[in-house]
Amino acid sequence: MDYALVQRPKVDGLRTAGTFKFGIEEEYFLVDAETKSVVRNMSQPFFEAAKAATDGRISPEFLQPQIEVISSPHDNVADARAELRALRRTISTVAAEHGLAILAAGTHPTAAWRSAQQTNKERYDSVMHDLQMIGQRDLLCGLHVHVELPDPDQRIDVMYRMLPYLPLFLALSTSSPFWQSRRTGLKGYRLAAYDELPRTGVPDLFRTQEEFDAYVTALVRAGVIADSSYIWWAIRPSLLNPTLELRAPDSCTLVEDAIAIAALYRTVARHLYVNPWRNADLDAVARAIIVENKWQAQRYGVHATFAAEEGAMTVAEMVERVICDTAADAAALGCTAEINRCRAIVGSGTSADAQLAVFEAHIQSGSPGTALRAVTEWIAAATLQ
Repeated sequence: MDYALVQRPKVDGLRTAGTFKFGIEEEYFLVDAETKSVVRNMSQPFFEAAKAATDGRISPEFLQPQIEVISSPHDNVADARAELRALRRTISTVAAEHGLAILAAGTHPTAAWRSAQQTNKERYDSVMHDLQMIGQRDLLCGLHVHVELPDPDQRIDVMYRMLPYLPLFLALSTSSPFWQSRRTGLKGYRLAAYDELPRTGVPDLFRTQEEFDAYVTALVRAGVIADSSYIWWAIRPSLLNPTLELRAPDSCTLVEDAIAIAALYRTVARHLYVNPWRNADLDAVARAIIVENKWQAQRYGVHATFAAEEGAMTVAEMVERVICDTAADAAALGCTAEINRCRAIVGSGTSADAQLAVFEAHIQSGSPGTALRAVTEWIAAATLQ
């Protein structure tokens, strides 16, 4: 992200609402254009050409079959959509010139993690040394959304109060029903694999910046991590930018789904910032319920039923409640239509539902390999819709 780190005035009393600029990072699989199988090694000629074509808004990832795109900061959702679509199409065009293609999904249906090679970079060398085989298994792609708060010092407070929404963002994004050429039985397998890593999952109940800083300081002093960028929770304060970064979602196959989730997260961030009473009393019971709901989202996607102290709630019901609660915030940010799309995601299903439907349609008359090939072809086509 290209946010400038600047001093912002603090306002006594009511919190003022700013523009809540946001940016999107998407991870894609790099595949052979013909077979749609992941490449073993990153093509440097491709990467250099794609970097030039996108003005540097592409980055290598931990493993070589993956790339990441990084949007500009935006305060207009239409501009973010246009840029994200342009980035996908530009990279796809360059990839085609090198016999490659991109797939946007949380997992690649047939990729074998044992064949993936680590990207040559000092930071990644250190991470792989620490994680060992767990790092080799990190052949996963996510959607990360950064939102800048008017007062960055409030990021830990907003993160704490954002925790109940994490399962919803995940459910809406699920795009990883396959792993190692097998149906996993989950709509979102990605986090099942990713949560093998340390310092992942739902954050603990940090209430203040001081508490978070004390945690990071203890780990740094012990030599466990170099800095807070090695904390990979489902949501975290960015080290480099004055943003709160959502990391729970799978990489969305459809651009419109990615934009809807980004808009919803941005809207909820604004709502929590200007309403500091919302979710201000989370405790150990609440966090335990959030962890359970995260599992329900992984297992069932938008068909999940979430637990709450007052009873059960479907994903559809939670979407309606959140849209109702944050209507004024969505209107202020100009993204009412985008968060309303979350209703359509619930109604028609996520990428995971579509992938499974394609698989079932082809397994009836073909082999599992043929059906999986059809799934990868669908992902490749839908990535550019």
